[in-house]
Amino acid sequence: MLDMKFLRENPDVVKENIKKKFQEGKLPLVDEVLLLDAENRAVMNEAQALRAERNTLSKQVGVLMGQGKKDPSKQEEAEALKAKVTAQAQRLGELEKKETELAERIRKIMLQIPQIIDDSVPIGPDDSANVEVERFGEALVPDFEIPYHTQIMESFDGIDMDAAGRVSGNGFYYLLGDIARLHEAVLAYGRDFMIDKGFTYCIPPFMIHGSVVEGVMSQTDMDSMMYKIEGEDLYLIGTSEHSMIGRFIDQIIPTEKLPQTLTSYSPCFRKEKGAHGIEERGIYRIHQFEKQEMIVVCRPEESMEWYEKLWQYSVELFRSFDIPVRQLECCSGDLADLKVKSCDIEAWSPRQQKYFEVCSCSNLGDAQARRLKIRYKDDSGRTQLAHTLNNTCVAPPRMLIALLENNLQPDGSVKIPKVLQPYMGGKEILLPKSRS
Repeated sequence: MLDMKFLRENPDVVKENIKKKFQEGKLPLVDEVLLLDAENRAVMNEAQALRAERNTLSKQVGVLMGQGKKDPSKQEEAEALKAKVTAQAQRLGELEKKETELAERIRKIMLQIPQIIDDSVPIGPDDSANVEVERFGEALVPDFEIPYHTQIMESFDGIDMDAAGRVSGNGFYYLLGDIARLHEAVLAYGRDFMIDKGFTYCIPPFMIHGSVVEGVMSQTDMDSMMYKIEGEDLYLIGTSEHSMIGRFIDQIIPTEKLPQTLTSYSPCFRKEKGAHGIEERGIYRIHQFEKQEMIVVCRPEESMEWYEKLWQYSVELFRSFDIPVRQLECCSGDLADLKVKSCDIEAWSPRQQKYFEVCSCSNLGDAQARRLKIRYKDDSGRTQLAHTLNNTCVAPPRMLIALLENNLQPDGSVKIPKVLQPYMGGKEILLPKSRS
């Protein structure tokens, strides 16, 4: 959410930013909110003037009432002023009600106007215009056929989607045996990887209030992603970033405690509305999964430095599994409204012979901090808004796809990356059930 003062002083900048995000339908919102803001300020000024005059008149009434004990004319004058104060109180009540209504209307519109994107963001209408920045590792195509990821898992008796469908419906799964253990090994390794980077490990609440949801994401994303608990002001989190950032709601963080660097484990729950292609069946796009996340709350001048660090951590982690990856810069039209800058880390799929998204790193500037009132005091003692960032550490469903495909051997076995072997009881290779 933008600062109203900034929008008031820079409406053309805000409109140009909306155009860069290919959201021309939101252009009228700028003029609408400016009119509402002008009306609101006029109401506030009138109310302030009335309060000041009322205070003055109330003091005069007190004086006249005291004088009225000796002079009846003063008593009459006091009663006239009291009547005026009463009338002003009624008008003030009307103005305060109007002020509340206008503030709510302004807030609803401001929540729809996108954050100003960074100058370095490439301009384009959708993800087809995202820009490849760099590749890490050699993307190889093996000389044998790689089955679909659920077929690989089934060869180890490692997945049961039919039973999950009977129990929970589409978009759920049972993981079993070595595949389930590999899933947990990835999470444990991701946890320790981030702890070694100096991040504090955290297990957050898995349900959050609506006010926190509104603070961390756009209304559109909220409607398409979040599951609401019926009859309660609680939502199941779609990612632990939501509750992690929410931890700092309405807080002034001591300067010496910045940056806050946290890595968190959580299950995640998503509606995943809409139809998806064949490459997104299986466990690629599901309603429930587990994830290791990383978030940073920092000073504004540090946020771009942290952005670079975060996506590089993802590259380093995936390369430790010998999985080739690339960094993809998200274009303006592919950025969610709260994001200043974002990139995806994509893993190589030797079966598809293309890359697919496994991590998303985002700098949200002060957008979440403004909504949630996350602040700190700068060196001069002034209260300022912090900046927030987030990045996927590992999301095992997609990580498992990349890991299995890139480590599959011609005989159907899967090599376990060396860094994961301690988490797998020392196992170096997984053998299909037909060979074990």
